[in-house]
Parts: sequence; C-alpha cells; structure tokens
Amino acid sequence: MSVRKPVFAGTWYPSGAGECEQLINSFLKKTRFDADIQDEAVGGIVPHAGWPFSGDLACKVISAVRGNKDSTQPDIVAVFGMHLPPGAQPHIMTRGSWQTPFGELDIAEELAEPIASKYRCKIETPEDFTPDNTIELQLPFVKYFFGNARLLPIGTPPSETGIQLGPAVAEEASKQGLKIKIIGSTDLTHYGPSFGFTPAGTGREAFEWVKNKNDKQAIDRMLAMDPEGVVREGLSNQNACCAGAAAAAIAAARDLGSQKAYLVGYSSSYEKNPDSTFVGYGGVVYTL
Repeated sequence: MSVRKPVFAGTWYPSGAGECEQLINSFLKKTRFDADIQDEAVGGIVPHAGWPFSGDLACKVISAVRGNKDSTQPDIVAVFGMHLPPGAQPHIMTRGSWQTPFGELDIAEELAEPIASKYRCKIETPEDFTPDNTIELQLPFVKYFFGNARLLPIGTPPSETGIQLGPAVAEEASKQGLKIKIIGSTDLTHYGPSFGFTPAGTGREAFEWVKNKNDKQAIDRMLAMDPEGVVREGLSNQNACCAGAAAAAIAAARDLGSQKAYLVGYSSSYEKNPDSTFVGYGGVVYTL
C-alpha cells in the first residue's frame, strides 16, 4: 500500500510520536476549553493553525468527538478541509494511507470511491497531491484518539456541492453499515495588512471587532447548524477560510441526527502574538 507522507510534521506540529503525545497530554490538562458535553458527539469543527497556536482547541474538540473510553468508536473518521474557491472540484483520496507520527491512517476506499464518482472529485494520491495544512494537522489527533479507524479526507469548496458532500458521506456510510464521525477544519477571520483585510483598523480594537463581531457571526451560524449561512459568512465577510469544510461537517452532523451544538472555545493568534496580522480560531462539537 502506498503512503502519503506528511508535509507539516516537524514544523507546524511535532514529527515524533513521543513529542506529539506529550503535547496532546498537555492540551488535555488545560481547563480553558473544557466543555460539559454529556451527549454522544457525532462531529465537530476545529481550527488548523500550527499546534502552538490552535492545537489545544483542536485537541479538545476531537477528544470530545471521541467521547469517553466506553463510547462506541467509529469505523471511519471523515475530515473535510482544504483552501478551495467556490468553483473548485472537491478533492479526495481514494486509496493508500496517510502517515502520522502515531502510525498510518488507511483510506476508507469503499466509502471514498462512490463519493469520488458521484461528485467528480479531483483524485489525490500518495504520490500526487496538493500540500495543505487543513486536514493534515488533524490527523495525529485522529490517529491518537480513534486508533484503528480509517480516514476519509475530502477537500471541500464553499459551494452547494461542498454542502451536499456532508450528507452524501453520512448516507453512504449508513448504507454500508459503517459508523462514522465527522471533522470540519477551518480557521476564522484572517485579519491584517498581510491578508489585505483591515476594516476595523489595527491594534486591540481590531482584535475586539474580529472576536466580538466578525468571528462571532460565523460561529453563530455554526452553532445554529446552518451550513448555507456559514458559506455566506465566509464568502461575504472573510470569517471562515474553509467555509465549505465547516458547512459539510454541519450538514453531515445533521444527517447523522445531531440537534445540538456546543461551543468548546474561541481563541486567536493575537492572544499569543498581538500583532497587526492575526487569525481567529473556533471549536464546535455536534451531538445527538
């Protein structure tokens, strides 16, 4: 079986299992993003900056999606991500595996093939793929928390097709009798001169505007489980860099029976590096 090698290991997150596990344990010990979630989770939305910036929030979300040690574990974890424009084809891997510091994640070929065919996806292979952090940065967490689950990685455009991918994945898994959990990967507002987006000026006032208005509008749509609204927000207000991924995850969670959303937390790179350029991060969990 051919193996897709990681691109960001050793820079955006550790390349070794031991160091990854140490960081994960340190993330889990932090109390800032503790959410009192008692219901079974079916999916979530996570940020995808380097682990020093948003790894703690992503870790808490994926840990909550896993549930406690007695929770029934999925056969497959689907991760929606990638920085794609509205008119782009979805991207998908249909064979092979993806290497993580904790071992390889095998691709769920029986689920990937019908999705790829139905939506005329651009096929990525372990040898030929677009380097992209949005999915890769979640995979050590997926392997650590879900063990033997297989992976369905899908690059998802912010479009009606992107939204449709969520229920399509959930329904195909159900058709095949496979238990699945869902992760959508997106950061929020990319603010500052480096991104060409400065509607609220600079400094602390700009951060407060991003946190309390622009990012809040996107998070409110995520909590309302409104995939179309998330895409509209992302395209209109630049407050979700992978709005299609978040929307697909929400639509899939709804198809899996989710009726509740929990905000695990909000943070920003501004908190660690209060510069004129910064990025917002949100974490949401969807439960039955």
